[in-house]
Amino acid sequence: MVQSSTLENGIRVVTEQISAAHSVAIGFWVESGSRHEKLSENGISHFVEHMLFKGTDRRSAQDIAREIDSVGGVLNAFTGREFSCYFAKVLAKKLPLAIDLLSDIVLASVFDPDEIEKERRVILQEIHMVEDTPEDLVHDLFSQSFWEGHPLGLSVLGTADTVGRISREGLLGYMSERYCGKSILISAAGDLVHQDIVDEVAAAFSRVPAGSERPLCPLHNYRRCVGVVEKDLEQVHLCLGTRALPQNHPKRFAAHILNTLLGGSMSSRLFQTVREERGLAYSIYSYLHGHTDAGGLVIYAGTAPEDASEVVNLVLRELRRLKRETVSDEELRSAKEQLKGNLMLSMESTDSRMTRLAKNEIYLGKYLSLREVLRGFDRVTREDLRDLADYMLQDEYLNLQLLGRVRESEFPSDSLNLS
Repeated sequence: MVQSSTLENGIRVVTEQISAAHSVAIGFWVESGSRHEKLSENGISHFVEHMLFKGTDRRSAQDIAREIDSVGGVLNAFTGREFSCYFAKVLAKKLPLAIDLLSDIVLASVFDPDEIEKERRVILQEIHMVEDTPEDLVHDLFSQSFWEGHPLGLSVLGTADTVGRISREGLLGYMSERYCGKSILISAAGDLVHQDIVDEVAAAFSRVPAGSERPLCPLHNYRRCVGVVEKDLEQVHLCLGTRALPQNHPKRFAAHILNTLLGGSMSSRLFQTVREERGLAYSIYSYLHGHTDAGGLVIYAGTAPEDASEVVNLVLRELRRLKRETVSDEELRSAKEQLKGNLMLSMESTDSRMTRLAKNEIYLGKYLSLREVLRGFDRVTREDLRDLADYMLQDEYLNLQLLGRVRESEFPSDSLNLS
């Protein structure tokens, strides 16, 4: 059973009772991501996330780790473009400890100057690690180009320059602006009682001010571009993308099916064509880049420099097929069953269900039951896929970014077309 409540300070609490579970997963979600940052402070959301594990008024960093470990639990966090999440998973009887730990790190972290400098070095190493990992770096290059001039194009980690200039005052000021009741969601799933969670969260987070809702920076457009970063690598890493749908779009079920058909699995068209039939890549896949008000479909491949042009042409060929040809009944059925199976398997995990609860609330403002989602996939027709492909796959939205031993002259912009 799913229930929701809103506290006096605007914090939303959404829970799902799963009586057969032994555990509870609980997450503190806040609208604090790279799209909320100024260019000069890029990386500050992620920096704050790191600092909340470095000690509070009552606990040292070691105490935080020791307490969650002592009950066999998990305490972790991540930052994305649209939110940060701090989450814990514990046995049901240890839920009060999890709530106490989460509230303590969010409300009473000390931001010790020495720890800030130490963590700055850690984050700089994280940035350097991405720069040394071309499969990760090319996705950042793609986002920067595709969303150019918009905060969605900013790196979640920030840059060495911006992270190097973030101050203690800046961290505290940013946190006081973003970590307000109307920007916070608590989601929990497992062996729990909704009202008990509401009461405990209300007591633990009563000091959080309500704040006010902040409008998102509107998206101007998607950017057509071919970009090359020359680097001495064994492979060329590339991302080719186009516009897709926001997370709450009525046609989102069709978009997930389209992505699954294209490059979402080992049986997908791209995997079978580029890897299995041609042997041109070890890794090739596609994914949906969905946000509150925008979305992208991105295809990644890693290939030999001499094969990069052929791989790009094969990807474009498969995109043209999606526009021109109607998907077969068997392909459509198979993609639907794969997505439905993946979803149902994820329902066995309390942390997956907690995450699903939160994203439903964040992007849809309501809970979609498993049955409603399955019906959403079932209702998609072959014609829906073709109409969606025609909407998404337009020359004016194509963006190609390449990293490796390749030259921009090998990929003229006018060759990037689906006509």
